[in-house]
Amino acid sequence: MENTLSPDWGRKADKNLIKRWPKDENGELSEPVFLERLYSMDMGAELRVNMLEAYGIPCLLTYPGDGSFGRVFLGMSGNGVNIYVPREKYEDAKALCEEENNEQL
Repeated sequence: MENTLSPDWGRKADKNLIKRWPKDENGELSEPVFLERLYSMDMGAELRVNMLEAYGIPCLLTYPGDGSFGRVFLGMSGNGVNIYVPREKYEDAKALCEEENNEQL
């Protein structure tokens, strides 16, 4: 798994993500940290991201391997989607995901 992403990661995201992404005390973008990888064939990843965004937690999505290619042609990534969140929002995001997972049981 990727631990950090380079500053050009914004190309992979919607144009407003960088505006919503928190900045540190030096004005640099906060470090994105890996939250989870979802493999769902349905709308699971989109629902998870929408839930996190509703709580004010911006999400960066990456598609490992050839995932972005599959996403373009098949509408989904066979390798799943990695979700990254700002370091300072990680604990909140993790708690929200765990709560949602418990509700689905």
